[in-house]
Amino acid sequence: MKVLITAGPTREPIDPVRFLGNRSSGRMGYALAEACVHAGHEVLLVSGPCELDVPGHVDFIPVETAADMFEAVRRHLGRMDAAVFAAAVADYRPARPADRKIKKQAETLTLELVRNPDILGSARGEFGFRGTLVGFAAETESLEANARDKLRRKGCDLVIANDVSRPGLGFESDRNRVLLVYPDHSEALPEDDKHQLAHKIVREIEGLRSGASKAP
Repeated sequence: MKVLITAGPTREPIDPVRFLGNRSSGRMGYALAEACVHAGHEVLLVSGPCELDVPGHVDFIPVETAADMFEAVRRHLGRMDAAVFAAAVADYRPARPADRKIKKQAETLTLELVRNPDILGSARGEFGFRGTLVGFAAETESLEANARDKLRRKGCDLVIANDVSRPGLGFESDRNRVLLVYPDHSEALPEDDKHQLAHKIVREIEGLRSGASKAP
């Protein structure tokens, strides 16, 4: 199958030297891309800025901002069988980035933020994607409830949820513990290396594709 994977953080410029970002390392998305290739699938990896080597035998599109990622996904999603949105995309961006470095003057600085486009939320409606859709949910509370709400609102076949408040897991770590949330049930995977988890997740996606192909 043809799989689009988003990975890593996005960076939203404040001025030419500063940006709003997050703690995503991109390791989970890159591990998924590698696992998909290992399983014989064609992969397009759309990635925010990461200090990782691009896995071999994948098509690669580097992006910076949420808007960049939105446009790359919009252009390529239609030819995919499955899409895995593992990137940690900024929900907001500065409304008016400065064209010069902001100097330290006043005691406080107020930034006006505006919402970024919702990439996962646009897949079914605006982009018209009918393939297998997998989202990620990084949560600090109500893990399953929030993930199930995301699955329902955004038309996902599967949401992979993890508690990013747990020390040593998730962001900036090689290990993770995830909850697979389907429309009719949930399944917890034990803590493991992200590469091992990636292979398990790819098998789950293959199962979803197989089930879809057998549907009347």
